[in-house]
Amino acid sequence: MTEIVYRNAVNALFGTRLPIVAGGLMWLADADYVAAASRAGIIGFITAASFPEPQALRAEIRRCRDLCEGGPFGVNVSMLPKLVPGEKTREVFELIVDEGVKFVETSGRSPEAFLPLLKEAGIKVLHKVPSVRFAVKAASLGVDAVAIVGAECGGHPGLDMVGSFVNAAWAESQLDIPYLIGGGIGRGSQLAAALAMGASGVVVGTRFAVAEEIWAHDDYKRRLVEAGPTDTDLCMQSVRNTVRTLRNDTSEAVKEYEAQNPEVTIQDLLPMVSGKIGRNAYVTGDWSKGLLAAGQSLAFVDRIEPLADIVRRFESDMRQALGRLAIN
Repeated sequence: MTEIVYRNAVNALFGTRLPIVAGGLMWLADADYVAAASRAGIIGFITAASFPEPQALRAEIRRCRDLCEGGPFGVNVSMLPKLVPGEKTREVFELIVDEGVKFVETSGRSPEAFLPLLKEAGIKVLHKVPSVRFAVKAASLGVDAVAIVGAECGGHPGLDMVGSFVNAAWAESQLDIPYLIGGGIGRGSQLAAALAMGASGVVVGTRFAVAEEIWAHDDYKRRLVEAGPTDTDLCMQSVRNTVRTLRNDTSEAVKEYEAQNPEVTIQDLLPMVSGKIGRNAYVTGDWSKGLLAAGQSLAFVDRIEPLADIVRRFESDMRQALGRLAIN
């Protein structure tokens, strides 16, 4: 594939060939996946929460740096919405600074308390939010770029539940920093549309989850290939922690419990929604158990293949879409 002609703020920020961010996939975004993204001309982020022991995270960052061979990569730090006793977010950021990582993706709550530390180290910060209003706030704090994930996204779409098509155009009039659009993104034509509406790029998660470099069991990946955009569930809305997941026994059980127990709390749901249950599904391939984040871009998941091939097809589709816009 020839060098892409389009140049924009996201490519300049990350030093990538294409304005695509491989979204942080909990338990799955390790050095192999993130380095594959780098070699494909995009950027990915190791999910720090997947490596709760500091030395394990440090080792993964170093392994990723070696695999990237000078290419860009970053670390995702998903912060809990509220401070809890024993939280080690600052320690994680200090480790990232110590390792000389150049890019960080933050999410979960405001990064304001940690921006001085990151800025002093010269780290560029991409903050991921579920709403344009939070993107405006993050911009005012001084982050370098924001990613706005819409209602179609796998994982946590927030409470506003505004779709990506609206977000892409709406943010253009609200922001003066680069922004990316996520949620249901799985085709290059959507990237072309996002660029036309003012975005500087897109965030892709579910579409990349079937990459060969993702360590998860092939039975899980095959289920994603078989599934469609209507094979997702929205759970945990009653506790204001909405999550979009692959429809399975667990998602059905959670929805039923919420419907029958109006006073439900997050503690009540934990035995069913623990992240360790989801991780086990990736290990065994039994996708019937656990809340497994999956977005409506399942519409475009059609085969298991190397990440570079997915990106290559993504770029080809983008070029075709841009070609359809050619003015005679």
